[in-house]
Amino acid sequence: MNELKQRAQEIGGNAVVGVDFDYESLGQGGMLMVTASGTAVIVEKE
Repeated sequence: MNELKQRAQEIGGNAVVGVDFDYESLGQGGMLMVTASGTAVIVEKE
């Protein structure tokens, strides 16, 4: 989540919407690879 926030800020966004998590089992050791993705947006206050 910190990386999503950081990358959004790098491209001028101040929020991330539509966050999706996915996971995949790796091998038989019980390890999981988790990925998160979303869309960077600019939220403006009225």
